Amino acid sequence: MKVVLTSPYYPPHIGGVQIHTRALARGLRERGYDVEVVTSIGYDERVKVTTVPCLRIPYSPIPLTFPRVYADVYHSHIPSPFFARCVLRQKYRPHIVTYHNDVVMPNKVNGKPIPRFVAHWLEHQNERVVRPILDAAEIVIATTSGYARTSPILSDYLDKVKIIPNAIRVNEFVPGRDAGEREKIVLYAGRLVEYKGLPILIRAMKTVRARLVVLGEGEDRQRFEELANHCGVRAEFRGRVSDTELKDWLRRARVLVLPAQSRLEAFGIILLEAMACKTPVIASNLPGVEEVARNGGLVFGDEAELILHLTQILEDDVRATELGRRGRASVEQNYDWESVLNAIEAVYGSAT
Repeated sequence: MKVVLTSPYYPPHIGGVQIHTRALARGLRERGYDVEVVTSIGYDERVKVTTVPCLRIPYSPIPLTFPRVYADVYHSHIPSPFFARCVLRQKYRPHIVTYHNDVVMPNKVNGKPIPRFVAHWLEHQNERVVRPILDAAEIVIATTSGYARTSPILSDYLDKVKIIPNAIRVNEFVPGRDAGEREKIVLYAGRLVEYKGLPILIRAMKTVRARLVVLGEGEDRQRFEELANHCGVRAEFRGRVSDTELKDWLRRARVLVLPAQSRLEAFGIILLEAMACKTPVIASNLPGVEEVARNGGLVFGDEAELILHLTQILEDDVRATELGRRGRASVEQNYDWESVLNAIEAVYGSAT
């Protein structure tokens, strides 16, 4: 069976959708599928990747051409819907769409406010493109039921939605020590942009006795460093790290925090990676994100509750160890790529 995957970006471009698409492509290839990825940028020595010229609109490259590529299944990944729209226009069927998250314009980009009328217009234009794609798709995949039910778009398509979560290869993550043997490190790992919520974590750390280690790069890094200095928080900004370094920090940390404040964050693969290392997690109570985090950690609604949870995990060795063990068991049972690939294969079979 040949499968064509479309995604606006592909690694080495970094992002959750890209990481998911690469893992899916490689997993299908290992199972004997003929796989081709169509994207704006990317490379993979294990899978055929076809790049096409695009209008380089930030976060939403628009293909200027699309290859005539014939397959048994076409599987598109959105947001950034323009590659999926090409599949629709070419009338390639069956078409499966994984809807990773809503498009919600952040309040600020690079520290500059986005006027709400501009944000609403852009969100409306995205919806005009997305709905015909979902109307025509045979099956729509969402990563959690909570996110699907609360999405202003996806909730209209629940009759064709299948819930298949993101995943990791659990055996690639070695669990860290029990909590009492770990350093008191509060870890953040992700893009350094406003909607990821790092300012809330920095402010919370003013009253928490622990090191804050920040991994990742982004347009707001300087602003976040200035905020940490202003708050008197001991924060170590270490920039982008290798996969090996990330896993080492996950094993060392006492807790990982995902403080995102926007529906642009719909799942949080980093939560799975931390849980696989038996590291407790704390996440904001966003739909989707909280559904994952509760399997191996705690969920907060405001800064005061975040401080309370941080204090509990940092001071209570027994509780922190129990959360870590529960998280590891959860990813082994529910979020390993082998079981997720089985579910996706079943979707392909039902659509053909």
